[in-house]
Amino acid sequence: MEQLLIDSVVFLAAALIAVPLSVRAGFGSVLGYLVAGVVIGPWVLRLVTDVDSILDFSELGIVLMMFIIGIEMDIKKLWAMRRAIFGYGGLQVALCAVLLATIFTLFGAPWRVGVAAGFALSLSSTAWSSRSWSRTGRWTRPWGRLASASCCSRTSPRYR
Repeated sequence: MEQLLIDSVVFLAAALIAVPLSVRAGFGSVLGYLVAGVVIGPWVLRLVTDVDSILDFSELGIVLMMFIIGIEMDIKKLWAMRRAIFGYGGLQVALCAVLLATIFTLFGAPWRVGVAAGFALSLSSTAWSSRSWSRTGRWTRPWGRLASASCCSRTSPRYR
């Protein structure tokens, strides 16, 4: 219990430092949180080393991020974009996953690892793009709606 409290203080301190710096640099808060996690994690500063003990805490963060993305979606617009979501978005996920899996395999990774990493990376940009594009108003443009559909297709298969 004591270690969880110490880890929580480290998380908050890292976020208080990294997020404002990231926002000031124009990258957005999501990238700040990611950088803070990498820096305090077991491979850089080693301030948090028992990753398994905080796994549930990190999954809660993902759920909250998905909730925030869901709040910003209008159900009527989402229904109107259903073909783009499953058509264009599904095609983009599949093509990115195949391309990334091929790259991983060419660099010597086993094909199963390449496929898993390819799909994981093809689904990973939702958080960054949704925050960045909503801040700049790009979601309202036609190509922004297609990108929104792609983000929805990347997000929805993981949390049904």
